Amino acid sequence: MGASQSVSEKSISEFTVKDAKGKDVNLSSYKGKVLLIVNVASKCGFTNSNYTQLTDLYSRYKDKGLEILAFPCNQFLNQEPGSSEDAEQFACTRFKAEYPIFGKVMCCLFV
Repeated sequence: MGASQSVSEKSISEFTVKDAKGKDVNLSSYKGKVLLIVNVASKCGFTNSNYTQLTDLYSRYKDKGLEILAFPCNQFLNQEPGSSEDAEQFACTRFKAEYPIFGKVMCCLFV
């Protein structure tokens, strides 16, 4: 039996991620906001309903401090096959997403 690894506890605001164009974004810029962090995929069976609901939710609550941070992910059945920029264009054009679409991730897990 091995010893368990110690995981340092970090605030979400201590992370830096890439936006869809590859530029660094420090998540401290969202400090004090209510964050909904989601994995998205353009080829998922739930794409239409999920993006529609996210857009509606953001429109309704953005002025009250809600931020949606969307991370495209191709890990699950290759449902986001394009580039990060393709995912951003898809969300913003087809679903009028005004919230940020970040760079593709393998899996987004924040605890």
